[in-house]
Amino acid sequence: MMVQRRAVSAVLAATALLVTAGCSSDDGGSTGAAGGATPHTTPSRTGSQSPSQTSEETPPAKGTVKVVRTVAGDLDSPWGLAPLPDGGLLVSSRDEGTITRVDEQTGKKTELGEVPGVSAAGEGGLLGIALSPDYASDHMVYAYFTSASDNRIVRMLYDEKKPDGEQLGAPDTIFKGIPKGVIHNGGRIAFGPDRMLYAGTGESGDRGLAQDRKSLGGKILRLNPEGEPAPGNPFPDSPVYSYGHRNVQGLAWDSRQRLFASEFGQNTWDELNAIKPGDNYGWPRAEGESNDSGYVNPIAQWHTDEASPSGIAYAEGSVWMAGLRGQRLWRVPLKGTEASAAPQAFLKGDYGRLRTVVSAGGDKLWLVTSETDGRGSPRSGDDKILELRVS
Repeated sequence: MMVQRRAVSAVLAATALLVTAGCSSDDGGSTGAAGGATPHTTPSRTGSQSPSQTSEETPPAKGTVKVVRTVAGDLDSPWGLAPLPDGGLLVSSRDEGTITRVDEQTGKKTELGEVPGVSAAGEGGLLGIALSPDYASDHMVYAYFTSASDNRIVRMLYDEKKPDGEQLGAPDTIFKGIPKGVIHNGGRIAFGPDRMLYAGTGESGDRGLAQDRKSLGGKILRLNPEGEPAPGNPFPDSPVYSYGHRNVQGLAWDSRQRLFASEFGQNTWDELNAIKPGDNYGWPRAEGESNDSGYVNPIAQWHTDEASPSGIAYAEGSVWMAGLRGQRLWRVPLKGTEASAAPQAFLKGDYGRLRTVVSAGGDKLWLVTSETDGRGSPRSGDDKILELRVS
């Protein structure tokens, strides 16, 4: 029997705040904890840092964000974003099921084509996209989407020599059977520094799936590029990398190849977690911090009306987290795998709901808004891709 890994719990917050029933989800329609609550950072836990981490430079407690320009506008329900190595940004449309190339210099949009089999409803549709680690030679684009029966991952050849709208090859399904629902479909995919494919999934509204290691729902999965369980996974012959998640939509690695993930809470706490293979992150038995040593506590947590986090990125020593209902960009400065200072909010309400943030190298980020997916209040020019400079 596989022994469950355990993390030493952090100290609980001294005072619990009254909450109203709600759900931190893409819809942004229900209220979480009482207003005025502040984000919480978790003290360091015994054994959470290796000796090599102790000499790391800690970023300043306070950072900066500058919106350099609007790269492109008038995007329809944008969700995933993948920068191309030779220039250009691929963006997926959740509701239209299409992938579009955006020229980051001129803002020109070119539709590559529609991904067949996408069934867009509720929070489902064409979600995350990622480029093959061998993209320079194979030109493969990976996509996570909701079909009529499940959530699945496919890969497609991108041939820019073909006419506009016909540049995507037939999809090759490499992984399927991820539970689908009106809510909590997860959807973020990314290739890690190890060249393996990571996917954040949701429990599709069926809470018990998150603790069931045989289920693909409420997990972070780790696959090889062909869709098989990656070598070195914590559970034999299983794609499951971590479990006990509610709805993971953000994945990013720091400069030392450590994985972080954002997660939607329900009534009380949204989370940013440092991910270790085989660990249990608590849902539905724990939301936010817990005094049960069987569950890993988040490194930072937010009341659900201040975050509802989707994408994350790493830059300048911090994790940057896009908030949907919170309508702001959060900065979490790191020291090792812990938050070194209280999270700091930027762009509050300036651009509405924020869906995806992607590192563009150095101090540069791409940020995608999410006002046209039926849950926001679109303004002229929505949705947008913004270029940011951060510190």
